[in-house]
Amino acid sequence: MRSLFASILLLAFTGGTAKADSLLVNGAGATFPFPLYSKWFSEYNKKHPDLKFNYQSIGSGGGIKQITERTVDFGASDAPMSDKEMEKAAGIVHIPTALGAVAVVYSGAPAGLKLTSDNVAGIFLGVIAKWNDPRIAAVNPGVTLPDVTITVAHRSDGSGTTAVFTDYLAKVSADWKTKVGAGKSVKWPVGLGGKGNEGVTGIVKSTPGAVGYVELAYANQNKLAMALIKNADGAFVAPSIESTSEAAAGVSMPADYRVSITNAAGKHAYPISSFTYILVYKEQTDQKRGEALVQFLWWAVHDGQALSAALDYAPLPKSVVSKVEATLKTITVMGKQVVVR
Repeated sequence: MRSLFASILLLAFTGGTAKADSLLVNGAGATFPFPLYSKWFSEYNKKHPDLKFNYQSIGSGGGIKQITERTVDFGASDAPMSDKEMEKAAGIVHIPTALGAVAVVYSGAPAGLKLTSDNVAGIFLGVIAKWNDPRIAAVNPGVTLPDVTITVAHRSDGSGTTAVFTDYLAKVSADWKTKVGAGKSVKWPVGLGGKGNEGVTGIVKSTPGAVGYVELAYANQNKLAMALIKNADGAFVAPSIESTSEAAAGVSMPADYRVSITNAAGKHAYPISSFTYILVYKEQTDQKRGEALVQFLWWAVHDGQALSAALDYAPLPKSVVSKVEATLKTITVMGKQVVVR
C-alpha cells in the first residue's frame, strides 16, 4: 500500500497523469529522501511541464536492485553501493544530493531524553528492556522515567536508513558489531518490522513505549519525540540541519562519493548522519531521458538545495557541489557530453 501511495502522491506532484507527448523518467529507491525528492520533482515540473517523474519509494535495497537491472532510469540510496554491488552494475555513478539525519524516535517516555551509544545499542539488542532502566536513568538525572516496556521498531525492507543506523551502531558498540553487524538488512535481535520510514513511524506512533529510527523529516512531520545522542566528542546532540552539516564538515569526500559520516568528530556533530545519493549510469543509452536526467541533477545540486532546509535536510557543502559539477560533466548520452544549463 505504501508504494502505491507513493506513486499516487508523485503523480499529483507532477501534474497528474502524463500526457501522451510527455517524457516520463522513472526512478526507485530510498524512502529517506522521499519528502525532498517529491518537492524537487514538483518544482522542476513547473519549469518543465512536459517532463514527468515517477519515483517508487521502495527502500534503498530495491532502488539498487532496479537500477542494477536497468528497469528504472535512476536509483536512490542512502547507503553507498558496496564493491560487490558495484561489480554487478559497471558504470554506476553516485551523485550525492543532500544530507540527512537518522533520528532515534520514541513514545511513552519524557521528551528530550539523552541516550549514550551504549544505551542505543542496548535498547536495540534487547538488553535494555524498560524506559526506567538504571543505565538510561544515569544519563537523565532528575527525569522521572516510566516503568514501561520498550518495543523496538525497525525496518523490514532493505533500507539505506538501516544501513546508516547499523553502521553507527557497529562503530560504537563491539557487541552490536559482533552479534548483528551493519547493512541494509540485518537480523534484528528484537522488535517489530515496518516497511519504509513510514512503517517505522507508524509503529512508534501507535505503540506506547516504542522506539525506532527514522529520517528527521518523518520525525518532525509526525511530531515524534527524538533523543539527544552522545557524540564522539562527548556532547549530547539533537538531530537538526545544523548538527547534520557539522557531521559532514570534517569528512574528506572521496572521488566516488562513497563515504560514511556516522560518529563523526565535532562538538556539535549529530552522530547518525548521512549523505543520500541518486544512482545513474555514466553512459546513458536513451537520449531524451538521459539528457533530461542530467539537466535535472544539475538543477538539484544547485537550485534544489535551497529547498532542502525547509524539509529538514541539510544542503550539500559547497566543496561537494563543486565535485558533483565535475562528475555530471562526465556523464555522456549516446557517447556525447550533455551541455548543462
